[in-house]
Amino acid sequence: MFYAALKITHLLSVIVWLGGLVFVHFFLRPASAALAAPQRVALLQAVLGRFTGAVLWAAGLVLLSGVWMIGRVTMQTGQAGAHFALPLEWLVMAALGVVMMVIVGIIRFGLYPRLTRAVAAADWPAGAAILLAIRHWVAVNLVLGTLIVIVTLVGASS
Repeated sequence: MFYAALKITHLLSVIVWLGGLVFVHFFLRPASAALAAPQRVALLQAVLGRFTGAVLWAAGLVLLSGVWMIGRVTMQTGQAGAHFALPLEWLVMAALGVVMMVIVGIIRFGLYPRLTRAVAAADWPAGAAILLAIRHWVAVNLVLGTLIVIVTLVGASS
């Protein structure tokens, strides 16, 4: 029962994270392009503040539930110690997931504070440039997240 709760937590957190990336990248950003720069940059700054906060929680839950599930499987299969071997799809999931978390850190703790300062200063060209950088990192995370889902599903079906 506990393992099932971990899997559900893991999956729901991934859905929030990837679903939010899809929404921001493919729906919110293009729709906001019709707004004038002050409204667009301020809107995206406000949305990204809320979204990156939620993603920090989701990423933390993904990490904790993933590590806990790996630990439970390790203990149940008696693989603890020097001979422990993860399935390839779990290794890919873990490695790319950590890269995705680093990217979230870059966005939330590097780019987002700069965006907030640009909005406060009404420096719309700087804000737009920062949003472009965030857009690129979001696209990278979308690709990585999609790869994780594909590798995981293919590995689970074989």
